[in-house]
Amino acid sequence: MSLSAPQPRAARAVAPALFGVTVFASATLVFMVQPMAAKLLLPLMGGTPAVWNTSMAFFQTALLLGYAYAHLLQKVNSLRRQVLIHGAALLLAALVLPLRVHEVLGPPTSDHPALWLLGALALMVGAPFAVLSATAPLAQAWHARIYREGEGRGPYVLYAASNLGSLIALLAYPIIVEPALAVQAQTLVWSLAYGGFVVVMASLGLMVAHAPTVPAPPSVAGHDDLVSAPRDVWRARLIWIGLAAIPSSLMLGVTTHITTDVASAPFIWVVPLALYLLTFVIAFQDRPLISRPIGLVVHAAALSACAVVLPFHTTNLVLLLAIHLAAFFFTALVCHQALVARRPPSARLTEFYLCLSIGGVLGGGFNAFLAPVIFTNVWEYPLVLALGVLARPWEMATDKPWRWGLFAIAVVAVVVAPVLAGLYAGSESVVRILLGIVVVAAFLIRRSTVLFLAAIIMLLISAQMVGDRVDVRQQWRSFFGVARQSVMPVDALGGEVRMLAHGTTLHGAQATSPDHRCRPIVYYAPETPIGQVFAAGRAEKAALTIGAVGLGTGTVAAYVRPEDRMTFFEIDPMMVAIANDPAFFSYTTECAQGPIDYVIGDARLTLQDQPEGRFDILLLDAFSSDAVPAHLLTVEAVRMYLARLKPDGVLIMHLSNRNLDLISPAMAVVEAAGGAGLLQRHAPAYGSPPLWESAEDVVIAARSEAALAPYENDVRWAPIDPTLAVPWTDAYTNLPGAMYARMKEIWTWLP
Repeated sequence: MSLSAPQPRAARAVAPALFGVTVFASATLVFMVQPMAAKLLLPLMGGTPAVWNTSMAFFQTALLLGYAYAHLLQKVNSLRRQVLIHGAALLLAALVLPLRVHEVLGPPTSDHPALWLLGALALMVGAPFAVLSATAPLAQAWHARIYREGEGRGPYVLYAASNLGSLIALLAYPIIVEPALAVQAQTLVWSLAYGGFVVVMASLGLMVAHAPTVPAPPSVAGHDDLVSAPRDVWRARLIWIGLAAIPSSLMLGVTTHITTDVASAPFIWVVPLALYLLTFVIAFQDRPLISRPIGLVVHAAALSACAVVLPFHTTNLVLLLAIHLAAFFFTALVCHQALVARRPPSARLTEFYLCLSIGGVLGGGFNAFLAPVIFTNVWEYPLVLALGVLARPWEMATDKPWRWGLFAIAVVAVVVAPVLAGLYAGSESVVRILLGIVVVAAFLIRRSTVLFLAAIIMLLISAQMVGDRVDVRQQWRSFFGVARQSVMPVDALGGEVRMLAHGTTLHGAQATSPDHRCRPIVYYAPETPIGQVFAAGRAEKAALTIGAVGLGTGTVAAYVRPEDRMTFFEIDPMMVAIANDPAFFSYTTECAQGPIDYVIGDARLTLQDQPEGRFDILLLDAFSSDAVPAHLLTVEAVRMYLARLKPDGVLIMHLSNRNLDLISPAMAVVEAAGGAGLLQRHAPAYGSPPLWESAEDVVIAARSEAALAPYENDVRWAPIDPTLAVPWTDAYTNLPGAMYARMKEIWTWLP
């Protein structure tokens, strides 16, 4: 093939557009399939945020394989042979289509859920994803072989087009695809689109195979040190990997943080990922929308604000989300703009992207697999936030005395704040002012990387010591989240009360005093709706068969009489160990008078195996923090619950949530599932002791109106209104609408 023969004018006019279309289409397919695959698997894994983190780690690994394949393919000198090899790979990967959850691995296990999830993803989408992900670096390498350096727009601009396609796909999924199509239809459409992409890729391959090539471009000014000296080459590679790992880890860290308090759902997952991709788009633009100097200034402000609010969970949700996402976005932008400043000439293009992918895998793998093992809390998030400072220009800038003065003030403030918080209960305002001083000081000394990093670390530690203070005695972490056991003195309950929090939400409590140890409290007190249903059941029947989805401290076991039988359906084995250890809680081991059984696994699967007409009472209380496993609140799920009830049995749906209105869709779901329902929005009696009972929202449902007759004359229970929302199904959930409705409700309470 001639290296100097002129390329036909028509081909040279079409080629740039075809390169752009191909890269854009592949990126769209790659990032459309990620939330789609996670949505397919989410109902099998309990709705935990770890499903998304593990899925992201898998996709980053598959991306690495795709980039490695593209890099190795460049060892084949003939473009025509490269095209033939890649075409064969695309066709072989198509053999696993259409997308589906394969039954080879069997049902998921709670013992090793991450391994099952990785295997399921590999069988479902591993091959198509890896081959598609190779398109961007491969097309850019072909572009560099056809066009001379500086001729037209460089190959790196195609990377911005790739990330733009990814961004559009991610935004289109929750806005257009998810509401419009059932998940089975989504997988079919994606599989057909893959076939269409093969045609587009074949067109590009034909053009590339017949196009004349140019000699490898010489080194670019300013990058000679990356090309000539082996020591500098390896240093550059390590820097590329590090700068790519920080945003990747941070993306999963902020996703875990925000989904713990809202819901584990694609519409929330895609926000950090979309922002992550947007930073790539901006960083790789010829004229970035946000310049590097502006990005550095905003990064310093957002990071300082995030460091001070990170331990607090009682602040306004919208404000917290804005601060966390801003800190993540600008940290990722600073890292990616630093990458662009260090990018090599196009001769080393695939190597550059391979290092980026290695960094992505290391960052994601750290969050998904290593951090849950070495940390008992989500410490990886603040740790990587601080490490992001290292991506800033490394300047000492300590020559000006005022910077040292501000740093000294910050040191004093971060020391005094936790001391005051510990000594004086009413010092919250002064403590916040002191932390605010540290935020301002950190921002003003941002030009000194060393001092700024030290200020951020001190701020993170000090804020953690004063934020949302509880006396934590024990902490555990599993695939399904973080649990904490704390204590609080309550005179009305005879001394200390042990409390269990999962994420940021109380999941049960028990008094240590012998006089009150077996009294159900908080959400399960006799005065609450849940307690009322158990009291009515005990009054009507001499023996009850009880099921409870979600264990917590096992408080409802205190209602079990010798003749009763109770089964807890719990997805997390760690929670079973905590609830059955008398050193922490003893409702199941000391207070229950009848037998207690445990079934481990997601309730949608394990309850399906229970015989129909078994339960007198079935309690649905399966939330991790305020995150909602939405697949447990669909028409199909509730229809299955009702079938497991006896004709006069009652389903209790505990729907209390700070951030989502679950009542409206739940009422619509009950009617759509063919059941009858009642609602109670319970508030504790005026002057009731702390932790004795709790405010809660409960919907009860039954197979017929007759089963609810004992509650119809009770003024505390009201008829349900199924017209307030569209019922959720396995193919349709509207968590954004639930969030909006909850915010609207809160605003109506304000004066």
